[in-house]
Amino acid sequence: MDYIADLHTHSRYAAACSDKLTIENIAKAADEKGINVIGTGDFTHPKWMQELKLSLKEDEEGTYRANDGKVRFVLSSEVCTISNPDGKGAKKVHTCILAPGIADAESISKSLSKHGNLASDGRPVLMISAEELANEIKDASPESILFPAHIWTPWFGALGAMSGFNTIEDAYGSAARHISGYETGLSSDPPMNWRVSKLDNYSMLSNSDAHSLPKLGREATIFNLKELSYKYLSESIKSNKNIRMTVEFYPEEGKYHYDGHRNCKVSLSPEQSKKYNGICPVCRRRLTIGVMHRVDDLADRPEGYTPKASQSYLHVVPLIEIISSVIGKGQATAQAMGIYSSIIKKFGNEMNALINASSEDLKAADREVGNAIERVREQRIKVTPGYDGVFGIVELFKDASPQKPNGQKTINEF
Repeated sequence: MDYIADLHTHSRYAAACSDKLTIENIAKAADEKGINVIGTGDFTHPKWMQELKLSLKEDEEGTYRANDGKVRFVLSSEVCTISNPDGKGAKKVHTCILAPGIADAESISKSLSKHGNLASDGRPVLMISAEELANEIKDASPESILFPAHIWTPWFGALGAMSGFNTIEDAYGSAARHISGYETGLSSDPPMNWRVSKLDNYSMLSNSDAHSLPKLGREATIFNLKELSYKYLSESIKSNKNIRMTVEFYPEEGKYHYDGHRNCKVSLSPEQSKKYNGICPVCRRRLTIGVMHRVDDLADRPEGYTPKASQSYLHVVPLIEIISSVIGKGQATAQAMGIYSSIIKKFGNEMNALINASSEDLKAADREVGNAIERVREQRIKVTPGYDGVFGIVELFKDASPQKPNGQKTINEF
């Protein structure tokens, strides 16, 4: 049976995250999204762990529920490691952790507390290497799962342009054997990752990395499992099997897809960036090298390469974003939320509307929104690529060349 999973989320105790991220609210929002199993996020934070112990009840499958709801939780967290092993500068890596239960999560936290203040942030900073992190976690919890978060992002992705690493084995050293998969992040998709053959043996995962309730499920992984349990979920990730498909952002919409400088409003494709040798043509400082450029640097396969055993994927645009674009009003406005609620009521949840509902039923519910969803499914949209922390812009009904967001300059304007 298929189960939709979002295994990388956050709580209100993580920096720059909404204070509405409570267990009760997460469970409700995940149900509306159509998510079957969701990560708790931030289990290393002491106050969040207290709330998890009070709010969640373990079921027979090794997952947890809130108030006997339908949505299952697994214990998850993200940590940042910083080390300088060769004296050539700090190496920073974000790693996601899945734990088989609260006892294991507490054991992991106890071990990691020696390396940083876990109460300072839901995504704590630890002064150890990624290799040391992986070894310590596996010592504390042998059945835990580890994977690099948003693997390509410039500063904190294991393979990002600023990481100093070119492979997972470089980043995690001897502990790479403990790494079961990797997270694509919003700025890359499966075809981009397939170009790098050294990633073939790792499970490709997509998750939301949500910092607020509306962002839950914006990316997800669909597992085909005998039953929904921590055992079958972890076995699937470890073996790189039974992952049926991923639900993906259009990677251009991610905020690190292109190279650029947000302060200078400069956005450049890899080819354009290379003409400037990675230097901003406005301020003459180094550009932030984006995901597309970094993938191209490490690729040993051509664009369009598809492995024989590749999993399926589907690009989506979040429903509230589609509605906002259609009506020309903000995503949090009463009109947008009213249309969102009516579509959720009609189709049960957002994933059903975006993925499973027929075009006829969608248009019967709301013709303009149905037309927009159909265009997204058929990839008949324009996305102006994001860069240097600026999200890309989706144009659902414009067939003209992509517009420049926020006054950014093209290469021809310098």
